[in-house]
Amino acid sequence: MAGKPKLHYFNGRGRMESIRWLLAAAGVEFEEIFIETPEDLNKLKNDGYLLFQQVPMVEMDGMKIVQTRAILNYIATKYNLYGKDIKERALIDMYTEGMADLSEMIIVLPLCPPDQKDAKIALIKERTTDRYLPVFEKVLKSHGQDYLVGNTLSRADIHLVELLYYVEEIDPSLLANFPLVKALKTRISNLPTVKKFLQPGSPRKPPIDEKSLEQARKIFGMK
Repeated sequence: MAGKPKLHYFNGRGRMESIRWLLAAAGVEFEEIFIETPEDLNKLKNDGYLLFQQVPMVEMDGMKIVQTRAILNYIATKYNLYGKDIKERALIDMYTEGMADLSEMIIVLPLCPPDQKDAKIALIKERTTDRYLPVFEKVLKSHGQDYLVGNTLSRADIHLVELLYYVEEIDPSLLANFPLVKALKTRISNLPTVKKFLQPGSPRKPPIDEKSLEQARKIFGMK
């Protein structure tokens, strides 16, 4: 029997959090091996475990998988969260790539110089309400189903709900005009595997604080 997946990253959200969400939603238990020093990262590099010298890296099914999208694609395919055919997969890819664009803006926000932060937050709010959430509200309205694609749970639903929690951390009112999106969030959050992940003490990570940000800067050599 294969062991639990092992997730190599620092103890924070970053680019690993969507992987944690997807595994948790699929009901897969995993181990986390935290990178705490530059030496920890260098050891992974020197041992040849990081194909492109970068994390996240997930040990799973005898492989050491790198690159966030590749990891997510593998997990989604393995646990039947990637649609039933090529057309559904295309829809899931379109939706998740759009979500990734907004997620990226939020992920890098803590690295933003203080004098630019207000402008960045304003842009995130504008894109959320004018570009991204209207798409998913329209999709849900168009087919009247409980999930974004194929009337079954997919990675698109999980990634969207993860994103909605981040959006609410910035401003809870941003979801006010999107009732179907809000209902999806509630529905997915109440799935037993997701509900467990949302409980205190789970592997889910909190918003990054100054201490964690400083640690990440040291590990990854960021300025």
